[in-house]
This record gives sequence, C-alpha cells and structure tokens, in this order.
Amino acid sequence: MYVWLRFARMAATASKRGPYRPGGESRLSFRCLPTDIDFNLHLNNARYLMLADLGRVDIFFRSGLFALMRRRNWAPMLGGVQTAFVREVRLWQRFDVVSSIETWEGTQVIGKHQFVHENGEVAALVLTTAGVYDRTARRFVDMGEVIRELGYEVTARPPNEAEKAFITSHASLRAAAKEGRMLKD
Repeated sequence: MYVWLRFARMAATASKRGPYRPGGESRLSFRCLPTDIDFNLHLNNARYLMLADLGRVDIFFRSGLFALMRRRNWAPMLGGVQTAFVREVRLWQRFDVVSSIETWEGTQVIGKHQFVHENGEVAALVLTTAGVYDRTARRFVDMGEVIRELGYEVTARPPNEAEKAFITSHASLRAAAKEGRMLKD
C-alpha cells in the first residue's frame, strides 16, 4: 500500500516540479521507512528498483510522454538494469532519487538513477535500458521519433564509457536469456 501512496504523492506533485526537458532531472525526496528495510536495517535491494520506477514515471508525466503513450497506444518497456550499491541508506534516513534520461540510440534509451544522501554522497547508482513499444504496430519505436513527437529538437550525445559497457553487457545477457543458455567464462 505504501508504494501506491508514494506514487500518488509523486503524481499529485509532478506539476509543481515543472516540465521535464531532455538534459534535465527528476528529483524525488524520500525517507527510508520500516517497510523498506531488510534484516540489515537498510534499504533493501528491491526497493531501490521500485523507487527508480517512480523517478522514471515522474519523467513520463512531466515530459508529456505519458499522455503521448496513451494517445499512440505505446507502452514503456524496461529492458534491463545495472545497480552499484556504494553506501547504505539506513532506517529513517532521508535521501533523494535523482533520475535522468542520459542518451538514446535507435530504439534504446539509457536512464540513470542516483540515490543521494542529504550530505550529497551517492548511496547507489542504477543504469537502465528501456524502450517505447508500439502495441498497434507491434514494434519498438525509434527514440528519435519519440523525441520529435514530444516536440523537442535535440540529438542524443554519444554514450560514455560506463554506458557503453552497460549496453554491451546487457546485450550479451539478453542474448543468453533469449537462447535459454547459461553464461560461461
């Protein structure tokens, strides 16, 4: 239930944060609650992904993507995630989730979610790969088309080294999963 309360709060306050533009960020503030923790009394790994979801959905609302997807019968599809946990978020600690669209190529978009303590230290970094699926045409939509449909005239920057490594690693893992095989050395 608390997940839906956080979602409702994010949706109700989205307009106060202003429109999201490519190159911008979503910043959502949270407190680590008893329902968020594991036996180590810190934010559990599943909660990081759920809170990153809220950052993505905030971007969908504020950029106009949510309304566009409804009109066009499109759906966002998460392809994969990579997470680095570097500091704990302890019970009752306040933190922000700072989300952004980093770059895109073809039908793939790379997102970034940083979990940031009040003192500015990063607790975790989550990279995501995703796309927009056209349910009618049964295909993924080129991200350039999505950006144009949103009314932006912006081009994607080239992926940085960390993003390239993530894209390569994700492609290998995805291929293995599709083939139903285990990864080997």
